[in-house]
Amino acid sequence: MNYQEIQDLIKLVSRSSVNEVEIEQKDFKITIKAEPKKKAKDGNQEAVPSIMPIHAIPQMPQAMPAAAPAPAAAPAPAPAPAASGGGSKEAAEDDSKYITIKSPMIGTFYRRPSPDKDLFVNVGDTIKPGDVVCIIEAMKLFNEIESEVSGTIVKILADDSSPVEYDQPLFLVDPS
Repeated sequence: MNYQEIQDLIKLVSRSSVNEVEIEQKDFKITIKAEPKKKAKDGNQEAVPSIMPIHAIPQMPQAMPAAAPAPAAAPAPAPAPAASGGGSKEAAEDDSKYITIKSPMIGTFYRRPSPDKDLFVNVGDTIKPGDVVCIIEAMKLFNEIESEVSGTIVKILADDSSPVEYDQPLFLVDPS
């Protein structure tokens, strides 16, 4: 709702017999209340509208496209063909046998618990369910991400200290 529509709504309330109008949309809420009608000198009744505060509700869908790590995920699989020594068709077939560990939240991906500590996992490491594979920082909270699968890490798909999206692939694990 823009400024002109709000002004029109105030005028409508002041001219009608309605004392209160409340409009709630997905991104905001507005309440317009008219004071009790007073008798004017000419005998007509007048309503004096007042505006209650507008409560803005943040929209999550707008926040998600603003972050740009999704395109960064697309180039990450590109090194796979070079590593496998075959064409992209061969690499796609190879990747299909792997299990993908995905980000359970939006945040910043870290491969180590602190800058002076060792990495949680490296390519070639064997993991089992419950092993911490990384940390994702979200709103100043550091969340340890545990593996739900067992196998060998074959590829790390996210860069250390980079932003990640919900459901973004982080690791490829060979379950065999």
